[in-house]
Amino acid sequence: MAIGWLKTYLPRGLYGRAALILIVPVVVVQLVVSIAFIQRHFEDVTTQMTQTVIRELRLVLDTADRAAGRGDALAQIAAFATTLQLDVTFDAPPMADQIRWYDFSGRVMIRTLRAALPQIGPVLLPDNRVVVVRAETDLGPLRIVFDRRRVSASNPHQLLVTMVFFGGLMTVIAYLYLRNQLRPITRLADAAQAFGRGRHVPYAPRGAVEVRTAGHAFLDMRARIERQIEQRTLMLSGVSHDLRTPLTRLRLGLAMMDEEEAEPLLRDVNDMERLVDEFLSFAKGTSEGEPEPVDPATLLRSVVEDARRAGRKVDIAETQGTGEVMLRRGPIRRALENLIGNAVRYGSRAEVSMVLTDKSLRFRVEDDGPGIPEDKRGEAIKPFARLDPARNQDKGSGVGLGLAIATDIARAHGGVLRLGQSDRLGGLRADIVIAV
Repeated sequence: MAIGWLKTYLPRGLYGRAALILIVPVVVVQLVVSIAFIQRHFEDVTTQMTQTVIRELRLVLDTADRAAGRGDALAQIAAFATTLQLDVTFDAPPMADQIRWYDFSGRVMIRTLRAALPQIGPVLLPDNRVVVVRAETDLGPLRIVFDRRRVSASNPHQLLVTMVFFGGLMTVIAYLYLRNQLRPITRLADAAQAFGRGRHVPYAPRGAVEVRTAGHAFLDMRARIERQIEQRTLMLSGVSHDLRTPLTRLRLGLAMMDEEEAEPLLRDVNDMERLVDEFLSFAKGTSEGEPEPVDPATLLRSVVEDARRAGRKVDIAETQGTGEVMLRRGPIRRALENLIGNAVRYGSRAEVSMVLTDKSLRFRVEDDGPGIPEDKRGEAIKPFARLDPARNQDKGSGVGLGLAIATDIARAHGGVLRLGQSDRLGGLRADIVIAV
């Protein structure tokens, strides 16, 4: 789009955009009014006042041109100069125009004088008090001095100052009022963000009707999602728990059989128990514990040490950054264990790393296995997804919940699980990225 570049310079926050919406119209209105005021008050009024002085100056110049000499000219001019508040003398010294850069009305006056009286030469405007004009006559150059107030409006800045002051005052008042209107929206955004990260913060709809409607819709949505999570947890927990009883009876029965005959059946029972454990882990989801300050480097080393004790070949590649992050210790540990378990199941070894910055926390698990094709990575994070052709099954099969559990846990922390190709080992690279 033609104005797409402008988005880079626009504020991203709601308060910044609200301030922009308030300030821009006020500034535009003030600019328009200022331009109209300058054209009307400075230019038109100054021109009208200068026209009056032009008639007086023309009288002075005509009197000087008709006089027999300078003395006679000064005598005739003196008869009305005092009444007209003019100071007239001959032998005006050479001079050049003198005007300050911001004296707009002075430029209008000079232009109007010279357009009406070609005899007018240099004009001096040293301040706001007097005007010095040098005019050519038949008797020589004439120096005319008169009050600046006769050609310029007094206190021309008052309207501009008043307009700017009250424009700024009304902008501040409007912003304070608008901030109270925006506060319920920010509270709704904070509540939605907290819920997206697995936290339940108190929220009551307030503000305008539209904001209240959105707030009630959020509360209904949050309650419905919480009910679904609770029902899913109860259902899977109940099913998994009920399955343990017959599995226990099978194990007891197999213990009484011949060891050689019972071995294949016992292996099946172990697989079924492992699947039940995965169901229970999936059922627990992210409901374990509350967020607490956690040192991610210490947590990662603890998970790796436990994996090594279990006979898994896992190494820590690097850890960058220090500090604590608000995490659910149990779920995030489970997510890392699942990723490491997948890595060593489908590869011969795994490497893990952690990078903590001011904006994000990243856990990375890499393996040297076959990886997952790019077009199947979206499917791989779905519950019960099985990508047997893409993964090595020599070390046991899974139920397809490892990546799904890690994905849910990452989302519950306001983060994401990203799958890619490992540049270090050549297999799968799994990143848990969490905003801090």
